[in-house]
Amino acid sequence: MRSWPALEVGRLEPAPTTASEVGAGFSRPDRFSRPEITDLFQAALVDYDVAAIDDNVPDAWRVFFSTAEERDRAYRGIAAEFPELTFRTVDVPDEDWAARSQADLRAIEVGNIVVAPPWDVPNVGRLKPAPTSGEVGAGFSRPIIITIQPSMGFGTGHHATTRLCLAALQQTEVRGRSAVDVGTGSGVLAIAARLLGASPVVAIDDDPDAIQAAGENVDLNPGADVDVRIIDLRTAKLPTFDVVLANLTGGLLIQAAGPLQDLAGRAGRLILSGFMHHEEAGVLGAFPSFAVVHRAEEEEWVCVTLQRR
Repeated sequence: MRSWPALEVGRLEPAPTTASEVGAGFSRPDRFSRPEITDLFQAALVDYDVAAIDDNVPDAWRVFFSTAEERDRAYRGIAAEFPELTFRTVDVPDEDWAARSQADLRAIEVGNIVVAPPWDVPNVGRLKPAPTSGEVGAGFSRPIIITIQPSMGFGTGHHATTRLCLAALQQTEVRGRSAVDVGTGSGVLAIAARLLGASPVVAIDDDPDAIQAAGENVDLNPGADVDVRIIDLRTAKLPTFDVVLANLTGGLLIQAAGPLQDLAGRAGRLILSGFMHHEEAGVLGAFPSFAVVHRAEEEEWVCVTLQRR
């Protein structure tokens, strides 16, 4: 089974430590004495091939990378910039992630969508539609159940940005319209779009492991006819779509703004998330031909739906 190279990152406690105590004295990154360090550190990660970030590790973040070489490159490039932080390189077996997920992760509800790991799929016959306030995606006789096998990719539904995108999808008319999920990860957003009635639906990612995970999750959801492709958006030639989903990072959204805009048809909509409120102006500035038609925020994360002007 695959092991994932990672950096465990925390803040040094006030008590002094010796140079040999690498990784000792963690304190959770959300309790930095200088909160801006969190933002600067996240921005620095944009330059590296990050596979996932786990913020549920006690007293630390665990930042996963696609390869040990990339993990080590990030360590060399970042550690010296952040003397407030401690860094420890680790290798985490994927089975450890699955075991911990199985113990901790449960189904979550976002409007009329339930995202569940295989061990906590609810009995749909016992569920009732969630109360709605005029959402386009309202009117279900039963909530939509999406089964996702947790893995190192983003998108199990437990991260704020995924929940925000799922909510935005339910406020967008997608039935009968084409959709593409850029940087699909686990495939949850593509699966949700298809089960909400979008067709055709394409899920793309440049990470082979993400594509494998997305394909396996599509197979777990009968009726989720999603075309999963390994594609680099920067070089690929794709048709336009009515709905473009991109739950990336602020830096990646800005870098990919041109191709993302090209993916949206004349009446196309972009649903963007993965960035924090302090990055919002920069992200929106990269999409000058689009106007915000919906915005939501959870914790410090933002999701916007953009319509071509």
